[in-house]
Amino acid sequence: MKYTLGKHQKLKSRKKISQLFVEGNSVKSFPIKMIYLPDAELTENKVAFSVPKRNFKLAVHRNKVKRLLRESYRLNQLDFFKDHQQCYNIMFIYMRNTLPKYDEVDTSLKKLFIKFNSLL
Repeated sequence: MKYTLGKHQKLKSRKKISQLFVEGNSVKSFPIKMIYLPDAELTENKVAFSVPKRNFKLAVHRNKVKRLLRESYRLNQLDFFKDHQQCYNIMFIYMRNTLPKYDEVDTSLKKLFIKFNSLL
């Protein structure tokens, strides 16, 4: 199995993203919040990553946090969704205002998916 996060796995549709915020459910494991919505049309999960400009004024810092989130998700995605039959639109939002280390992001993302799996 490949540990990739290709173009076809990224959530880009404005309509789907707005629907996600209106109808989606959320799970938090500070400092990461995950908003998800099941989608019957999908064949695989689609994800997006967001870091508020309010918390990080410089785009360099926002992009670094998004890179850390994407890398952690990319390496762990096969473990997270191996038992799921349904596909989801997912948005990850980083809520803290300090730059994280990769280990912090990875552990909080794993805790987040443990909570997510327990809800389902």
